[in-house]
Amino acid sequence: MPPPIISLAGMGSGQPAARAAVAAELRAACLDKGFFYVVDHGVPPALIQAVFDQARAFFALPMPAKLAVDIARSPCNRGYEPLRAQVLEAGAPPDLKEGYYIGTDLGPDDPRVAAGLFNHGPNQWPADMPLWRETMEAYFIRMVDLCRTMMRALALALTLPEDHFDGFCDDPVATLRLLHYPPQPANPAPGEKGCGAHTDFGAVTLLAQDEVGGLQIQDGDNGWIEAPPVPGAYVVNLGDLIARWTNDRYRSTVHRVINRSGRERYSVPFFFTGRADYPVTCLAGCLASGESPKYPPTTAIGHLSEMYQRTYAAA
Repeated sequence: MPPPIISLAGMGSGQPAARAAVAAELRAACLDKGFFYVVDHGVPPALIQAVFDQARAFFALPMPAKLAVDIARSPCNRGYEPLRAQVLEAGAPPDLKEGYYIGTDLGPDDPRVAAGLFNHGPNQWPADMPLWRETMEAYFIRMVDLCRTMMRALALALTLPEDHFDGFCDDPVATLRLLHYPPQPANPAPGEKGCGAHTDFGAVTLLAQDEVGGLQIQDGDNGWIEAPPVPGAYVVNLGDLIARWTNDRYRSTVHRVINRSGRERYSVPFFFTGRADYPVTCLAGCLASGESPKYPPTTAIGHLSEMYQRTYAAA
């Protein structure tokens, strides 16, 4: 069965019982698949539609225009990523998707940029798309706010104070990624997929899908199950950082995309990793009696850097 649908309306309530009810639903989902849908999230539908419209327009540009903002030109992984540039599933062919990375726009005078901190720096903006930057920056701000709400709900789901992760959410590392999946070829290479089987790197991912579908979740003995588009909803999944924080009590579940629709597919994931220097050490409440942490302490950016090196080294 598909992941549950959770309303976030209670998180905006002044009633502790309403927030606790959201946390209880979230806890069950995190202990099960680590995937769920959220509705009543507060992101305007018109803004989501504008992001998709801009993405479709960009990916329809001639290749020279897209390569003018090639990620290879960026010191901080921003800009256009061509087809088959990433391998997310070890041993499989490169992913059949093209994308565009956007993060917090930081100039050379920012001390983190000057220090060469991983994944910090300026965005690249495509020429001759006057609404692109305005649309993406407005959406980025709304998604950071939504991720703060999600982290507060996660704190409650872990029976922690609601503000436990507030420091983690200050000045966060986050990535907006626009994706275009061509239809799966009639005779694909062995193991070829739009997006190979993988877990996400950061804390939480919020995915806006178009109506085409193709997202699949690994569900234990049940094999692969579909996570079909739900109008007005985000698909949310936990990333490896939350699994690490909770000693794998909360699940970062393997997922993939296979676009068998015969149509172009577009999706917009937002990856939230948190404050770069925030320490990530196993939460004591997630250890059973006598159990030891499975992972050494790290920081949010140390973890992210390790994950990037692993996936792009295989490309």
